Amino acid sequence: MEPVTLTTERLLLRTVGPHDTDTVYAAAQDPDIQRWTTIPSPYLREHAESFVGQVVPDGWANASMFTFGVFLPSGELTGMIGITMRAPGTGEVGFWATKEHRRNGYITEATLATAHWAFTQLGLDRLEWRAELGNTASRAVAENTGFTLEGTLRSALLNQGTRRDCWLASLLPSDMGLPSTAPYLPAPESPGPSGV
Repeated sequence: MEPVTLTTERLLLRTVGPHDTDTVYAAAQDPDIQRWTTIPSPYLREHAESFVGQVVPDGWANASMFTFGVFLPSGELTGMIGITMRAPGTGEVGFWATKEHRRNGYITEATLATAHWAFTQLGLDRLEWRAELGNTASRAVAENTGFTLEGTLRSALLNQGTRRDCWLASLLPSDMGLPSTAPYLPAPESPGPSGV
């Protein structure tokens, strides 16, 4: 698939390339990004070069991962967001914000735009979000976007060689007033422990 560009009221979401290497490298030096995401730590320039020169283009080319840089109209990077395909009709969203642009709602805005695109253009019926327990900033973005928290998965994330528990939440097309590609039959309310 060819990369696409998305726009929102305040943002431009576009793929990143070799001309963005310095910007991505500088942003990824933030200890919070290295702590709460699975990027390499320490994050070396060669990691940024590989990310913008190989990982991002390959993900688009084989339709396995769709990565966008989140930019202001001025061209300043505010974060990154991507959707990784997990199963037919299901993707997982991941994101981070640059230190100087946190708490401005940019990543929530980017997540809404990316989710809408995934549901309408990729045909996804489920978008998942996962974050390590304690990553309250990421959880706030998921909740502000409309994700439904589904629970905690034990030992579900591998970060820096250590398995960690994570929160899991989902967003469905119907949560955004959009149709699904396949019918969805939610489970009925539980009748209680007796099964009656």
